[in-house]
Amino acid sequence: MSTIKQIQVTFDCAEPARLAAFWCEVLGYVVPTAPEGFATWEEYHRSLPPEEEVYFACTDPSGAGPRLLFQRVPEGKVVKNRLHIDVRAGAGLVGEERLATLEAECARLMALGAKHVLTQRADGVNESCITMQDIEGNEFCLA
Repeated sequence: MSTIKQIQVTFDCAEPARLAAFWCEVLGYVVPTAPEGFATWEEYHRSLPPEEEVYFACTDPSGAGPRLLFQRVPEGKVVKNRLHIDVRAGAGLVGEERLATLEAECARLMALGAKHVLTQRADGVNESCITMQDIEGNEFCLA
């Protein structure tokens, strides 16, 4: 039986560089260095034929998290995501301390262009979480 050791999460998007930069800020990820022979990713992408797929990737500098790939697609987002990222900003926290931490992170991400969608407060069964959208409308949760 094969063992999967790594995963990559791929986003279809309109602006790969912009969305990669957003998620680098959210998660503390970094964009790898440009391919050999190119000073920047922009220079590399300008060297490609117009029909070539444009993409950006970013990685967790610690190596613990999955690589994120952002690839340009012609169509826009039209429905709710079937898969979303949970950014675990409040892991291990409960009650008001958790909610305050999530609200502070929500404010930071809104300054980066994210949108607040819904705050779900603790109800005795589930802890608080905040549903947001990234700069291209992809849903994610602060949990």
